[in-house]
Amino acid sequence: MPPTADHCDLSRCKVALILNPKAGKKDARGRVDHIRSRIEPAARDFAVYQMRKGMDFAETARTAIREGADIVAAFGGDGTQSAVAGALAGTGVAMAVLPGGTFNYFARELGVGDSLDQALDALIAGRVRSRDLGAVNDRIFLNNASFGVYPEILERREGIYRRWGRSRIAAYWSVLVALWELNAPLRLSLTVEGKTREVSTPLAFAARSAFQLESLGLEGAGAVRDGHFALFLARRKSRPALMLASLRLAFGKVARGADFDLVISDEMLIETGKTRKLIAFDGEKARLTGPFRLRILPGALRVIQPAEAE
Repeated sequence: MPPTADHCDLSRCKVALILNPKAGKKDARGRVDHIRSRIEPAARDFAVYQMRKGMDFAETARTAIREGADIVAAFGGDGTQSAVAGALAGTGVAMAVLPGGTFNYFARELGVGDSLDQALDALIAGRVRSRDLGAVNDRIFLNNASFGVYPEILERREGIYRRWGRSRIAAYWSVLVALWELNAPLRLSLTVEGKTREVSTPLAFAARSAFQLESLGLEGAGAVRDGHFALFLARRKSRPALMLASLRLAFGKVARGADFDLVISDEMLIETGKTRKLIAFDGEKARLTGPFRLRILPGALRVIQPAEAE
């Protein structure tokens, strides 16, 4: 039986676990066993959906829904959570967020934290709340969607990871490589509330996570909590200026007006010169066909939060 509007009684629910085997530092089998030991005694039914190479998280979540899941628990980073949330949006099936990534912005935004046991406590004794989601055309995201240099950073990062392995140093190096190889800023038309303006920027960053903005020392968290996008348009265009702005961002020292322009709205239209564009969503990338309509989906996701979380 699905959880009610504000209560989660696992004894009446089938819980489906979708686990990203690449997430976290422990072996996947050990994580599954630990989650099972906490959830199976409390739930009416518990099912594990093993992810293998080539499988899609969103499609696996849809399979779990078809097979009667009342709650889908996703273990992984923000990219995994975003894919599962996209499949659950509008279905009424609740989502449990089990953090297993590097930053875990969505889990921390919910008050779940970045500890697996904290998240399991929330699943067992938490409450169900509705959350707004962001969307670019039909692609749903939780924290941010980015146009310009950041998707290029992700593309270069994959090659660096394959060669040198995953590490923070490799991640930072991919940023420097992408900025150094930046040929020209992105040219786009931005339409907000019926008014269109031409913009030249290396990065357009649409934020939907108040927690992430506050963590980075950026403005706009209040607007996000009120159900809007905070769209950041980077102003620095030269390589040295971008690298300096990146360092300021890392230390939470960016300045509105000097480093970026901020646009607040709950719906925007972005048009670029190319029909197909590489866009980053919550740390993952995809090619979408433009024009790109950004909109808020009010209350689209039912998610389990700790009982004490607002």
